Amino acid sequence: MNRKLKLTTATAALFALAGPAMADMEDAIAFLDEEIGELSALTRAEQEAEMQWFIDAAEPFRGMEITVVSETITTHEYESQVLAPAFTAITGIEVTHDLIGEGDVVEKLQTQMQTGQNVYDAYINDSDLIGTHWRYQQARNLTDWIAGEGADVTNPNLNLDDFIGLEFTTGPDGKLYQLPDQQFANLYWFRHDWFTDPQTMADFEEEYGYELGVPQNWSAYEDIAAFFTGRDMSYVGGPEEGVFGNMDYGKKDPSLGWRYTDAWMSMAGMGDVGEPNGLPVDEWGIRVNENSQPVGSCVDRGGATNGPAAVYAVEKAIEWLEKYSPPAAAGMTFSEAGPVPAQGNIAQQMFWYTAFTADMVGEGADAVLYEDGTPRWRMAPSPHGAYWEEGMKVGYQDAGSWTLMKSTPVDRAKAAWLYAQFVTSMTVDVKKSHEGLTFIRESTINHESFTERAPELGGLVEFYRSPARVRWSPTGTNIPDYPKLAQLWWQNIGDAMSGAKTPQEALDALCEDQESVLERLERAGVQGDLGPELNEERDPEYWLNEPGAPKPELDNEDPEPVTVRYEELIESWQ
Repeated sequence: MNRKLKLTTATAALFALAGPAMADMEDAIAFLDEEIGELSALTRAEQEAEMQWFIDAAEPFRGMEITVVSETITTHEYESQVLAPAFTAITGIEVTHDLIGEGDVVEKLQTQMQTGQNVYDAYINDSDLIGTHWRYQQARNLTDWIAGEGADVTNPNLNLDDFIGLEFTTGPDGKLYQLPDQQFANLYWFRHDWFTDPQTMADFEEEYGYELGVPQNWSAYEDIAAFFTGRDMSYVGGPEEGVFGNMDYGKKDPSLGWRYTDAWMSMAGMGDVGEPNGLPVDEWGIRVNENSQPVGSCVDRGGATNGPAAVYAVEKAIEWLEKYSPPAAAGMTFSEAGPVPAQGNIAQQMFWYTAFTADMVGEGADAVLYEDGTPRWRMAPSPHGAYWEEGMKVGYQDAGSWTLMKSTPVDRAKAAWLYAQFVTSMTVDVKKSHEGLTFIRESTINHESFTERAPELGGLVEFYRSPARVRWSPTGTNIPDYPKLAQLWWQNIGDAMSGAKTPQEALDALCEDQESVLERLERAGVQGDLGPELNEERDPEYWLNEPGAPKPELDNEDPEPVTVRYEELIESWQ
């Protein structure tokens, strides 16, 4: 937990003492004074008006106890420990905001979908489930909710147009199913100070024949990883030994699945051209027909999950983990591996979530910060694999989003909707974004406080202010049942990571398992006309010879390496 969060937690304790019976404008004013200050996109008068609206709208629910859930990241810690107690003091609605693992959030949501029992009153779950929510129709679609049952508890200043991720949470029917709460992208991370050091640059060019810079393809990334691994960096203040050119994770754990479904395969070039997701074949390798019905995952049905590009993607990840990463990385999960680059011995990381920016600028990150607190590192777009082509998805963007299930009683859903709007409101969002650095609102991204803080954040603000950010997107609507399909990835890819199976064998098993789920959904008919309708199996060569994905094996999977100066990249974002 960072220093700011500890301070604001003390503020939250003041509101916890007030309790629901004390809910009134005095508590709201104390909250604005002690917690928000000038870190808001609204004027003080507008903030007070918004708080008064919450007090009035919550009146019928005062004294009610509700429970919501999210994964454990810095943004949600701030909500749970600071904003939830403040909301309770201001509105009189007692909120318990549970923090659990992301896989556990999906499991709880799946339980509620299967049983119809109200496990939680609201969920912050990834917009990766948009295909699930759209097809099953078990989540309240917020478009109709706002216009109907939820109208009396919908903030007139919600300002949906200000949210940057609504495209990710809208179904093909044009309805909004989830409200974004936090977003972060998957980018390339590197030690800018090392990459721009004259001696290091000269040594690299002498060895590889081209300029050290931000890699644009996987060939260059691999060269850079090999160059830095084992290199003595003490001459620029780095470690004398124990330097690695890559960081990753490989434990057989639910987070290993995200490592691959979160666009690693599209970065390699497995799927089709198309943004925000490849069509008809997406980054999971699942093909859909013209009616958005899934028709196959294996190559013999027109999918790409076990095609040559997918095998290449997994082989490269394993090779780099083994050759250029700390030995402990193979046994780490997503959350364990994320803070490691802040320790100062990692030169670059291709698959790095901006959610870890907070770990890179807070306590314990001295090894990657200059004395004035500015970063020695930068973030940039991730390089492309050999199968990638222009117009394909370039990377992943997480959009953890509020979801109201139809199985939640109306009064409880209304109270939870008030809380969801409070923690995403224009009053609090700038302050919340300074804590977690996971932007959801245009007004927050452009707030002057982030202009001032931008030099400390290694390119994060520049990225989110650039038109380029829309090219990073979550899982799309090709995936008909995220909870059922996602678990297949970590189980099967884990076999490849451990060496129990070759990448080809693991991906063959994965695509067959995915098709088994699709077949069950097709037989059950639970998704109606939106559900899977599998293609007949054909000779794989038929599909490999068709345009687009699945793609035949390349003669050369190691093209000429390409790098670019970081400053040129930043200029291209302007």
